[in-house]
Amino acid sequence: MADRRGLSGVLLLGGASTRFGSPKALARLDGRTLAEIGWAALAFCDERIAVGKTADRLDLPFPLFDDGTEVRAPIAGVVAGLRAAANEVCVMLPVDTPRITREALAALADSCRDAAVPQTGPLPGAYRRSALPVLEQALSAGRLSLREAVAGLDTLVVDVEPDLLLNVNTPDDL
Repeated sequence: MADRRGLSGVLLLGGASTRFGSPKALARLDGRTLAEIGWAALAFCDERIAVGKTADRLDLPFPLFDDGTEVRAPIAGVVAGLRAAANEVCVMLPVDTPRITREALAALADSCRDAAVPQTGPLPGAYRRSALPVLEQALSAGRLSLREAVAGLDTLVVDVEPDLLLNVNTPDDL
């Protein structure tokens, strides 16, 4: 797949990894870290941003943009990614979704209104900068459910192969 101009890829790395027991981003699958797998999945975007907590001091092969909040919730990373992105549309990829494909991410981006999400929920997903006011308001009010915030947006649900959406919550999931 060729590079996509006008599309930012945002890798979300700010989770607490409480069920996992150590930073998911550094967990290895088939010889690569989940962070490296996610970064590679976003290589088709003309801009890639990794968003998380610099205080976590993760040893990553790419720069990490601090989300600027103490909150450990996906909505914080989505807001920070939209604010930092050079492009109008951003594909948001949580680091714990290693099976997702470039094709599935591109389908989300191509379907984006304010947002485009798979049938399972708000991540991975594509978000337009037009979603930022609603997401910022929810975050500042302490309403941290991205699923609830997305309900207030013009969102298209895109059918994505369920196996591609499996996420890693525990070391056994690897």
